[in-house]
Amino acid sequence: MTFFGLDEATVLPLVRAVAGEQLPDEQIEDRFARASWTGIAEPGDRMAGELVAALGAGRALASLVEGWSREAIRDSVVAGGVEVSIDDVEAALARWRPRMKSAVAVTALRQAARFSVRLLVPGDPSWPSALGDLGSHAPLALWLRGNESTLATVGSSIALVGARAATGYGEHITMEASAGLVDRGYTIVSGAAYGIDGMAHRAALASAGQTVAFLAGGVDRFYPSGHDALLTRIVEKGAVVSELPCGSPPTKWRFLQRNRLIAAASRATIVLEAGWRSGSLNTAGHAATLGRPLGAVPGPVASAASAGCHRLIREFDAVCVTNADEMAELAPLDAERVTDGPAHNGGGYSPEQIRVLDALSSRAARAAEEVARRSGLSVAGVQAVLGVLELDGSAKESERGWTAVKR
Repeated sequence: MTFFGLDEATVLPLVRAVAGEQLPDEQIEDRFARASWTGIAEPGDRMAGELVAALGAGRALASLVEGWSREAIRDSVVAGGVEVSIDDVEAALARWRPRMKSAVAVTALRQAARFSVRLLVPGDPSWPSALGDLGSHAPLALWLRGNESTLATVGSSIALVGARAATGYGEHITMEASAGLVDRGYTIVSGAAYGIDGMAHRAALASAGQTVAFLAGGVDRFYPSGHDALLTRIVEKGAVVSELPCGSPPTKWRFLQRNRLIAAASRATIVLEAGWRSGSLNTAGHAATLGRPLGAVPGPVASAASAGCHRLIREFDAVCVTNADEMAELAPLDAERVTDGPAHNGGGYSPEQIRVLDALSSRAARAAEEVARRSGLSVAGVQAVLGVLELDGSAKESERGWTAVKR
């Protein structure tokens, strides 16, 4: 097994402490490697995602530890169906090499075990499957402090985000929206920041609802520190999640990357109050890119605190929403998840057609190559099936790619 040069006696107890005592031995290497990768690569690192996808987390880590050549790493990724250049690999190695320290990985695991943090990987029951829409920018693992059962509900979540310097108006609207959505069965997702985020979490907890906080640093060190009590309550009743290992400090870049998880995990994103240059607009941008419904709450026309919301409505086709009912209309719970394709029971479709339909989204357009990756079919096979599905009216092509047609 590849343990970053460490012996099994050191690694196995630590991995089992954060991943479960019943974890089969064959999964230990993958878990340890993914835990290590969360500290080696910054969130959203495309090359890390492509390398892990091509080789598996264990072999990808071994390629670094064993000092594979740039050409060998490039060829491995290309063999996985993704074109990268030698320059891409060299730049990635330059980013990763300074962090190739086994002691850091061990310290993060020990700290995680100390705080009862769980390490989740794709395929786990509580893993948010919608994060797969991020492609090679998806997280390699998630560190969770709190309840896995809460994280498992993000398929029925709406993200409420907004300004840190919130006004009384913004906080009031957020309180009513969060409580109203919880009453309608939604989980509230946000980033635990001051202002709108904090109020969204508080109102969800006050209404005995589920809430998930995505952090830009390790879950062992709550940020902002002024929300220590709030985050402690979320750990008790909900879930606090990060893609960064314990001990990692939040940075500006990590906040921006954290926002993509908030947008991807949720059925829809609502911006309740935001200035012209608010960081919440970054979350809104991720939601729009992913094809998630985007809503914005209007404010007083002369209020600088709502200028960003008005900008979203005017320039970015955000839906104007004013209450929980209108927000829920963006992502109704009795409809299929917006990132999924139409429901199929196999009737009338061939096995290949079912696999292609399952790989399509009714919101986000996907290229044939991406559909092939998701379906496990060849690109040529996917293109042939897509042609038939287009004639059948089950799929349609646009300049951006292919989407499923709801029936």
